[in-house]
Amino acid sequence: MHSGLDLFLQSFLIGISVAAPVGPIGLLCIHRTLANGRLTGLASGLGAATADALYAGLAGFSLSFISAALMANHACLELAGGLALCFIGLKIFASNPIEASCKEERRSLLSAYISTFFLTLANPATILFFIAIIAGLGIAGAGGDAFKGAIIVAGVFIGSAMWWLVLSFGFGHIKERPAAGKLFLLNRAVGALIFGIGLYGLYATMIPLLHHAHIIH
Repeated sequence: MHSGLDLFLQSFLIGISVAAPVGPIGLLCIHRTLANGRLTGLASGLGAATADALYAGLAGFSLSFISAALMANHACLELAGGLALCFIGLKIFASNPIEASCKEERRSLLSAYISTFFLTLANPATILFFIAIIAGLGIAGAGGDAFKGAIIVAGVFIGSAMWWLVLSFGFGHIKERPAAGKLFLLNRAVGALIFGIGLYGLYATMIPLLHHAHIIH
């Protein structure tokens, strides 16, 4: 049996563990923090945290039919995610940091949130991580209880959100806004990395599909 506090703490740590590895979302949040400020970086991170919590909810509430549907269509989702990362990478690479205004940055908070939310959702393998961790900790059955399932979702969201809060405000303390020259180089580096990750994701997704098509024909 898991008490509510134990369940929350375990879910909190799960949220941190899934958010902490630096990948395309982490790079995007760091870039947006340095380019547009802490709030934009935090909004981006909260989008990812919301997607993490959604996947945790599907695993915690044992909604196997939904997770099965996601995994059945994982190739389409991963292709969409790869294309989106390539687009975002190219957009960052080609952007002119001098043109952004503070007014535009503030209005971009919602779009920053939404973009990372859907980018995180585009990796349905995340739900397998939550299923494995939740089952490994022996809290898989908690999803049968609506209250305990809600604790899992809240714990994962708060843990993930705390990580993004630390990340965005930590990088925000380095310098409120880098000089235009440094920001220009940052755009090039981050844009190229995100584009490369998206391109590799497309390659990794397409190879099994092409192989399967070759076998059929």
